[in-house]
Amino acid sequence: MIRLIFPLLMVVFGSLFLLGLGSWQVQRLNWKEATLSAIDARIADPAVALPEYPDPLVDKYLPVLATGALTGKEIVILTSHEGRPGYRAIGVFETSGRRVMADLGFVGLDAKVTPRSAADITINGHLHWPDEADGWTPAPDGILWFARDVPAMAAALDTEPVLIIAAELSPTSLEVTPLPIDSGDIPNDHLGYAITWFGMALVWVVMSGFLIWRIARAPRIP
Repeated sequence: MIRLIFPLLMVVFGSLFLLGLGSWQVQRLNWKEATLSAIDARIADPAVALPEYPDPLVDKYLPVLATGALTGKEIVILTSHEGRPGYRAIGVFETSGRRVMADLGFVGLDAKVTPRSAADITINGHLHWPDEADGWTPAPDGILWFARDVPAMAAALDTEPVLIIAAELSPTSLEVTPLPIDSGDIPNDHLGYAITWFGMALVWVVMSGFLIWRIARAPRIP
């Protein structure tokens, strides 16, 4: 019986550890689902005027409605849409005496060299501060960027560090396809992680049980 103590302890503590990780991921799943529901509710709120001093935490995903003009100065972000390679067009948007940035949406590869400009344009969208750049992101190449980084883009375009993600544009003559904010773009892999940990716990118990069975059946050495 003594020789089974260590394997039994391995079963108990190992399975408890793996089950604990799985339970933690279930808690994270519930938290993420609640967060996504809150984001969906915020996105669906009625649009308001652009705040005077937008806050990246308080005003994230805030629906806004603004009228102004695109200056024609812009950068493009390499991306794809529905399997097509292209760019996000980020333009300078002047509204009520302010200069902010507008993520106008998707344009094809051939539209990169044709900056969009328009007077009396209305943007219905959401405030967002995506920070997609990391240590592996290439540096911008002229107007071509590889990730959205609001402070860096604002410095390059000489605007406030404020980005409106367009959901609708009026008029629609800019030949861009808006890419509105959608909570479906936010990763939520916690269910898969939980299943993985619970599965590993099951495998641990089965394999450890087989080991204990082998030890119990092994002949004692006198």
